[in-house]
Amino acid sequence: MNKEILRIENLTANVTENKDIEILHNIDLKINYGEVHVIMGPNGSGKTTLANVIMDNPEYTVTNGKIFFEGEDITDLSTDKRAKKGIFMSFQNPMAVSGISVENFIRTAKNSIEDENVSVLKFKKELKKEMEKLSFDESYASRYLNEGFSGGEMKKNEILQMIMLNPKLAILDETDSGLDVDATRIVAEGIKRFINEDKAVLIITHHRELIKNIKPDFVHVIINGKFIMTGGDSLVDKIEDEGFNWLKEEV
Repeated sequence: MNKEILRIENLTANVTENKDIEILHNIDLKINYGEVHVIMGPNGSGKTTLANVIMDNPEYTVTNGKIFFEGEDITDLSTDKRAKKGIFMSFQNPMAVSGISVENFIRTAKNSIEDENVSVLKFKKELKKEMEKLSFDESYASRYLNEGFSGGEMKKNEILQMIMLNPKLAILDETDSGLDVDATRIVAEGIKRFINEDKAVLIITHHRELIKNIKPDFVHVIINGKFIMTGGDSLVDKIEDEGFNWLKEEV
């Protein structure tokens, strides 16, 4: 198996509807199997944009550079094809979808990604087991996706989707946003159960709490659409203590 799972080279991207607004500037990133990478930065620095560009969100257009997944150039692939190859993204603000239950949504997505019909009984059994581990009430499986869910329930649902879909690369965009201490701990435990040597995780976060029990291999700081520093776990502590002002001098 190729050690490298994701490689981004000299990536530049702008807003599709206004090509004068360039958000990402010459981003380089390499993630290997088994690694946990964390991206931190001030609001509006380009963290979520980078995640969306990796997943081919049409709101953004790549104007330069390449994205490689498992050695294959996926720069021009659509979102659904990237998902089938094993890339998953959880959203900072998950949408509510009326008319489709959590269970049906996840099972349909799993069938689509795996190109086969998953056994309903086996799926239900696995779903129930994972919901219990996430302290996620089983009744939510039959409720419409995120409709009437609290912020914590939405984020647990995102982690549930990740575990059930079992991607090779999981991109988690501020999964800890709006969570209390207990919910953050449960979500962190779900991420820890997911990680192994055949997968990789890219976590976008503002805070230490989510990753204090998930030691990242690399921490990247993005400011004004550029990576300005990469370090280890200690970089998170320094940012928590001192904020980003000391880093802005590096830009």
